[in-house]
Amino acid sequence: MTGMILDGALMLLLVAALGYGVRLERKLTALRQGQQAFASAVTELNAAAGRAEAALASLRASGQETDLLHDRIIKAREVKAQLESLIARGPVAAAVAAPAAVAAPVREAAPAPAASLDDERAARMAALAERIQGMAAPSTARAPGGSNVAAILGAMTANQSAKQSLNRARRSLDEDLFAA
Repeated sequence: MTGMILDGALMLLLVAALGYGVRLERKLTALRQGQQAFASAVTELNAAAGRAEAALASLRASGQETDLLHDRIIKAREVKAQLESLIARGPVAAAVAAPAAVAAPVREAAPAPAASLDDERAARMAALAERIQGMAAPSTARAPGGSNVAAILGAMTANQSAKQSLNRARRSLDEDLFAA
């Protein structure tokens, strides 16, 4: 009977060991799955770090390009100011040479609303030239001051062609500066 009791105790111990082994196997399976998830997370983190390094390099390059562009913009503004001062000097010289009666119609001429600033100026200059030419023919025959009208017309035409030349140069410079 002692043998049977010992055999029964041994069977209980074996059943307990089997239950403990099953429980241990489940924990090891969960641990392996966690380890695989950790490995994939480390791989994803490594890829994200690589992308961040590439983004930083791109950002540095963009910063250098921005500095270069900023320098170009500053130079372009200086050139623009110089061109504007040259353009501003042109109409002042023509306005000084023209009497007030001739200068007033320039302000009254209304260009088409869709025209740009250069087209607007060209239209005003053309209208003024037509008025001066209309005035030049009768006044040349009647008064000795007809040569003044011709001189004014010549000066304004030269001024207009100089403005157009400066505007073309300005557009070309803008295209060159912002092409890169």
